[in-house]
Amino acid sequence: MREITIGQYIPGNSVVHRLDPRTKIIITLAYMILLFALNKFYGYIFPVAFLLIAVTLSRIPARYLLKGLKPLIFIIALTFILNSFMIKGRVIYEIGPLDITYEGLSQGAFMTIRLILLITGTSLLTLTTSPISLTDGIERLLSPFKKIGVPAHELAMMMTIALRFIPTLLEETDKIMKAQMARGADFESGNLINRAKNLVPLLVPLFISAFRRADDLAMAMEARCYRGGDNRTRLKELKMTFIDMATFAVFALFAIGGIATRFM
Repeated sequence: MREITIGQYIPGNSVVHRLDPRTKIIITLAYMILLFALNKFYGYIFPVAFLLIAVTLSRIPARYLLKGLKPLIFIIALTFILNSFMIKGRVIYEIGPLDITYEGLSQGAFMTIRLILLITGTSLLTLTTSPISLTDGIERLLSPFKKIGVPAHELAMMMTIALRFIPTLLEETDKIMKAQMARGADFESGNLINRAKNLVPLLVPLFISAFRRADDLAMAMEARCYRGGDNRTRLKELKMTFIDMATFAVFALFAIGGIATRFM
């Protein structure tokens, strides 16, 4: 479980690390929309190329990003299998009452590629953006909505803390599982339903640990006299640079190329 990379941060001084967090957040959202807008296999050449460039410039090892896919292999495989059987079309192979169709395999492969690119792309955002920068970026993006009563700072803080708690809770779950396995608990035998039932005893200690960590975080923020809102000062003010503008321009070219494949 600790192999999930979403929510983790790796300090660095690469070009991607130095980008304004607003740039990375906006491009990540646009990247996600682009993935769902594409309807042809060769259209994914453009987001794949952009992602490879971003990973190379970030100096984050590719194997580290791919390692984050390991805990989600079951979901990815299930998506492929369900699409292979559920989509009607030209039958390639029959397994009892179930038919594997050409259209199903194509759609399954399409969805698999989309999921892999979605997970790796969103992981890169948190791997190259510190929690403080991520909070500031989200807050600045939400600041126009303050006029209609939206608590931009509070929402940004909640989203960032929730995101950063993902690896923390997964690590805590792993510790609890190992502690219970040392006492004879079995989480690996039986079918899928039995395995799910065996995980129920983890919920109580996990919730207790989550509340304890949340209380520790609240006490630490209170001890440091943390106060959010408009009067909060920042060590580094966010400022768009030429590199940010160039990044938007490069992504726009890749996005236009991908969208163009819809009409070919």
